[in-house]
Amino acid sequence: MNKFADLLERDVDRLAKLESAAMGQPISTARLMIKGPAALWRYYAGYAGKVSGETFPPDEDGTYKIVQYEPLGVCAGICAWNGTHVLAAWKMAPAMAAGNAFVLKTSEKSPLAACAYGDLLNEAGFPPGVINIITGAGPVGSLLASHMDIAKIAFTGSAPAGRAVMAAAAKSNLKIVSLELGGKSPALIFDDAELDNAVQFTSTGFLRNSGQVCFASSRVLVQENIASQYIEKVKKAFEDAATKMGDPSLDDTAFGPLADKKQFERVMGFLNGAREEGVQVLVGGERIGNKGAYVQPTVLLTPDVKSKVYTDEIFGPVISVKTFKDEEEAIRLANDTTYGLGSTIYTGDIARALRVAGKIEAGTVGINSSFNTSPQTPFGGYKQSGIGRESGPEGLKAYLQPKTIHINMKAPALKRA
Repeated sequence: MNKFADLLERDVDRLAKLESAAMGQPISTARLMIKGPAALWRYYAGYAGKVSGETFPPDEDGTYKIVQYEPLGVCAGICAWNGTHVLAAWKMAPAMAAGNAFVLKTSEKSPLAACAYGDLLNEAGFPPGVINIITGAGPVGSLLASHMDIAKIAFTGSAPAGRAVMAAAAKSNLKIVSLELGGKSPALIFDDAELDNAVQFTSTGFLRNSGQVCFASSRVLVQENIASQYIEKVKKAFEDAATKMGDPSLDDTAFGPLADKKQFERVMGFLNGAREEGVQVLVGGERIGNKGAYVQPTVLLTPDVKSKVYTDEIFGPVISVKTFKDEEEAIRLANDTTYGLGSTIYTGDIARALRVAGKIEAGTVGINSSFNTSPQTPFGGYKQSGIGRESGPEGLKAYLQPKTIHINMKAPALKRA
């Protein structure tokens, strides 16, 4: 596992070029999204051979209790197309540390870099058949989800596809399922926040990977007495970002196109629908040029709370901005969603930050920054953003099953083997 992490870093340029060519991710972003997974592989390598059980004394019942943790067997993972290396590491690395075999299916939109893993896995010394990589669209994933010999499946993707995976698992062998299904994350900006910092993270920070990030804070909630200042600053930031869009293979390109024509048409469909509803477009909202899947970074003002651009995951460079009067209203608006993957809070008051974080219905909360995943901490969602957690100790436990053994200490002495 450590060797594979070394090889990821050694071949970072080659792997980044493959990812960029497949789905338009800027090459600079693609490099960053390989270095993080290398660290995750090393983190879980530290667990290999160290998974221990628990023991409990007989007490009054005279029973000595042992809990041991065993691998599940053959596990599978299905990755979304927007972050192949990260999503693959979240699934494969803990499965390996726990002693399982694994089948990884990449998205048909971004298969190239993961296919290049084959040679690296062999070079790292993984035995044949321990990790298997396949590619393909939905029907291939359905075969994995319904396979009778797969003990667990981990899925990252859309909510409808996640429901289909869960249904297939239930209809087959009732395999264990973990789901990460995206979100419509809120950013709460209070009037005591450092405004330039909040603008940075809700503009250039949000636009990383062209907004195609499951936990990106696409609903921005601003305290009304600073709303005009925020809107002026974020408008300029989005206008500046539009000038930094370009060829994803070039190092100086900050923001690239959407993944493909289908995703482009989806995002433009949301924007056209917003116009029909009368939503004010502060900046952007149009295609850039007449070639490629480039969409202008877009800010929408005060859409109705039932508008699709406000409720649905767009997965593109689009934020909506609404205002709130006080903390209570901010929390109510933030939680008024079927999703619960993440949230961000911007304030100069740490007591408020922790108080609000405790009331936000989300699996991860960032304070005064967009939150970042880390090897040590779990990642996953509340509500319809998914089931289970990846990364951290929780990610390892997801690939183990506990077995309880009771020994009757009052019985005649056990014979030694």
